[in-house]
Amino acid sequence: MENDHIYRIDIKDLNDLFSAFQEDGYTVVGPKIKDQAIVYEELDSIDDLPIGWTDDQQPGTYRIKRRNDKALFGYNVGPHSWKKYLFPPRRKLWEAKRDKESITFAPESTEAKKIAFLGIRSCEIEAIFIQDKVFIEGKFVDTFYKNQRDNTLIIAVNCTQAAPTCFCASMNTGPEAKRGFDLSLTEIINEKDHYFVVAIGSEKGKSLIGKIKPPPCEQDDITAANEGIDRARKQMDQGLGIDNTDINNLLYRNMENPRWDEVAKRCLSCANCTLVCPTCFCSNTEDITDLTGDHTERWKTWDSCFNQDHSYLYGGAVRDSTKSRYRQWLTHKLGSWIDQFGTSGCVGCGRCVTWCPVGIDLREEVAAIRLKDEREEKE
Repeated sequence: MENDHIYRIDIKDLNDLFSAFQEDGYTVVGPKIKDQAIVYEELDSIDDLPIGWTDDQQPGTYRIKRRNDKALFGYNVGPHSWKKYLFPPRRKLWEAKRDKESITFAPESTEAKKIAFLGIRSCEIEAIFIQDKVFIEGKFVDTFYKNQRDNTLIIAVNCTQAAPTCFCASMNTGPEAKRGFDLSLTEIINEKDHYFVVAIGSEKGKSLIGKIKPPPCEQDDITAANEGIDRARKQMDQGLGIDNTDINNLLYRNMENPRWDEVAKRCLSCANCTLVCPTCFCSNTEDITDLTGDHTERWKTWDSCFNQDHSYLYGGAVRDSTKSRYRQWLTHKLGSWIDQFGTSGCVGCGRCVTWCPVGIDLREEVAAIRLKDEREEKE
């Protein structure tokens, strides 16, 4: 974190920044406690944030618990990702009505509302960039996604702690936000103070900071922010990561590796991993018709490659076993995604590890495949 355009906002003044978002017409969305988890919902004030709460995450385990301070962002990522606002789980594409001899079609509204994402982590920003490649940088543009993306303000929060399931450092996607934000915050709590080091990342962010006119940071403040980010990075260095060296070819030449059979014995094909993933984009279309036949609607809904029907072609499913579906997911996520979009489909957020009911850890699966591959090369 460099000195240019770095400011300090004390905890008591954070409401002024929140008010600046609202005055500019933004609906603020951020973390709050709901259903015993820290999720993303609309916020009315900073009092809605999970003040003094954190989470305990392990493979297959998630719990929230009290901290010994009043940190606002002292948690890791939860079950929600921001894609539910840019790529909603369920969206009506069009509806049609028949009146006597005529049929009228009404397409979906692609009008977007101004949303401020407050508390978005670096790995999640990188996930949005990945979905940009899918929805707006290809041959076909998703108008709804693009309009909402263009009307979204991104207020990042740099991570100063990491869960055992976090591995963004090994994916080069965190823990510090380097791009894609309007403002980034680093929360600092010590014996005397509770404040945020704020960096400007865009003209929108500069305009917002101009409204509240915070003082510039001292070097000690910037040092404290960098130390917090380094702490999160070191915590990840002590745990599991993913070795991305030639990973797409590693997976391609191991399509018959016996590890796929082992993981299939544990996998439930429940699709939890794809639903919590911030980059997965599989979808389905559903047509709904009323009993009279005079009104019909077409809806776009999230789908998963773990659902057997997702690979259905005339005559049956292409991937009719749990083994084939898990292999497809992992090989696409970490391998063919690179060929398709020029980037990995994983940002190291660890959600798929935490929210797998049986605690399957893709880091362990990749490591096991790589180990067997290396042994076979030596033989």
